[in-house]
Amino acid sequence: LRGLSVPWGQQHMALVAFLLPHVPPLTLQAAFAHLALAFRCDVFTLQQRVQVEKRARDAAEENIQEELGQCRAALERLGQSCASAGCKEMLEQLQHNLTVLAAAVERATSAAEKLGAVHQEARMSRAAEVMVQHVENLKRHHLREHAELEEMKRLIQQNSRNRQLAESQEAATQSSPPAPLLQGSARRRVSIAVIPKQLL
Repeated sequence: LRGLSVPWGQQHMALVAFLLPHVPPLTLQAAFAHLALAFRCDVFTLQQRVQVEKRARDAAEENIQEELGQCRAALERLGQSCASAGCKEMLEQLQHNLTVLAAAVERATSAAEKLGAVHQEARMSRAAEVMVQHVENLKRHHLREHAELEEMKRLIQQNSRNRQLAESQEAATQSSPPAPLLQGSARRRVSIAVIPKQLL
């Protein structure tokens, strides 16, 4: 169970954080996929790792308190067997130092937890930066494809209108004969009708 305290996802996030300034756009999607996989893997063992680390912290604190208690008991035994004023003064100083040490241990424990949280926040911020960059790339790609799609739709509509206009013009041309042919046929009919009257 102790091996669960260093999950694979955190190791991978640290690697991505180191390589992030050098990640080209083409491999950013792969880095995002690896981070997503790392998060999924860590989720399965998160609660177990929390319990393991909590037990380890509690055991360390209990060991420290036990050692401090043994030191206090030893000082009390020395105080009972010590009769000189100088010895008693030295024992009082040791007891004071022991009290200061106990308070320092508590502060160090709290500071260690805060430091671990800050380190984790730094790793998460780098991972979030990879995700944000990937999302920005997806947005730019979507906008570019949307613009290309709109341009293609405009061209298709324009070609469709041009084709419909050409078809309507062609249909109008086929339905009505040319004007010169109509005039020629009319002149022929007139000439045929007029000539016999003149002969008569």
